[in-house]
Amino acid sequence: MSTAPSPTKDEAPKAEPTPTASPGPWASLRPLVLRLHFYAGVLVAPFLLVAAVTGFLYAGSLQAEKLVYAREMTVTKVAGAKLPLSQQVAAARKAHPEGTVSAVRPSPQADATTRVLLSGVHGVDPDHTLAVFVDPYTAKVRGALEQYGSTGALPLRTWIDEFHRDLHLGDTGRLYSEFAASWLWVIAGGGLVLWFSRRRARRRFRGTSGRRRTLGLHGTLGVWTAAGFVFLSATGLTWSTYAGANVDQLRTSLGQATPSVSATASGDHAGHGASVSAGGAQHGVGLDKVLSAARAEGLTDPVEIVPPADADAAYVVRQIQRSWPEKQDSAAVDPATGEVTDVLRFADYPLLAKLTRWGIDLHTGTLFGLANQTALMLLALSLILLILWGYRMWWQRGRGSTLGRPVPRGAWQQVSPQILVPCVAVIAVLGYFVPLLGVPLAAFVVADVVHGEIAHRRTRSPAR
Repeated sequence: MSTAPSPTKDEAPKAEPTPTASPGPWASLRPLVLRLHFYAGVLVAPFLLVAAVTGFLYAGSLQAEKLVYAREMTVTKVAGAKLPLSQQVAAARKAHPEGTVSAVRPSPQADATTRVLLSGVHGVDPDHTLAVFVDPYTAKVRGALEQYGSTGALPLRTWIDEFHRDLHLGDTGRLYSEFAASWLWVIAGGGLVLWFSRRRARRRFRGTSGRRRTLGLHGTLGVWTAAGFVFLSATGLTWSTYAGANVDQLRTSLGQATPSVSATASGDHAGHGASVSAGGAQHGVGLDKVLSAARAEGLTDPVEIVPPADADAAYVVRQIQRSWPEKQDSAAVDPATGEVTDVLRFADYPLLAKLTRWGIDLHTGTLFGLANQTALMLLALSLILLILWGYRMWWQRGRGSTLGRPVPRGAWQQVSPQILVPCVAVIAVLGYFVPLLGVPLAAFVVADVVHGEIAHRRTRSPAR
């Protein structure tokens, strides 16, 4: 979505007439937007390219996971009624006595296995669990795989997810993805504004060549995909390190934080629901009665059952469907009596909590299934093409020079204070809430001013 100040020598001026901007505030702001879009695109594009490639792979991994781990995730024969959940968990514990049961995901479909999640297993990442897959009809263990996150990502998807999020570099690596997300909406928005501000009659690029054709391809695709990039940027920032923390703090201050069901057992029975088997999941009345109580409250598959954390805690049963319509209700069940002590409905979530949930699931490709994943892959491919076309225009403009033909400096001096001051204020607020936008932008401005001052002094110094 970049634009250039003028054509190169081998292109006749009449092939690309000089835009005529109407007098007004935009005439003075456009050079600033152009400069920001160009230099931000050049410097941020490598990070965006990595995010686009890894994001493309992640969107495809949701379907690939079903093929790669079909043996563990599905049963070979659907016959008769499913065995009691407690019997399935017992079979998993017999095959894998290590660690403790942190959750159980009963078979959500006729041909799906039950997952028994074990934490504290030697050799498994502390942030991950070991998922033991059990045939619900025979209680036969079909395998065990490391699992990560609330979406139940298995090794293939987990590896790609972490590659996309932090390049397998931990917390330090997360800065790359937050940096890319912080600037993606700025570059997309700036390019969109520049494209529609050209004030030319619509023209076709068929038959043209060189930079003009590249600009047409870049701009047209950018216009059609800009909204998608802004969405990916905004939703990606909601769970980033710094901007995400600011978003959470803002939501909490507005009373829009994501609620959770109370997991405290009823007062009369607190302390009587201790585990009957170390490291197991049979607390008090047991899994089958707990699941039955949750079903009576309308919690349909898929669900996850979390055993009590201690003698004073309750079971928590929560729906885990992230596809539309989402199922996110949850209930707490007293381990001593099997009675439901608290229920939380997704319909009662605050608006921003719902929007955050929907936004994240749409970003990760789970909200609308295959259609969602296909759209994400197309967006990722579009971003890759835009970056390649952007660099091609950079090359075509400069013919191999280090920075090509520079965008003129000093444009901000032509902006009236009535416009410049509010713009600076807005940028300062955004920079505070999105630090990896604000800090690099401030550094860019300082470096640009210093470079400009050095160049100015060189032109003023007498020749020796």
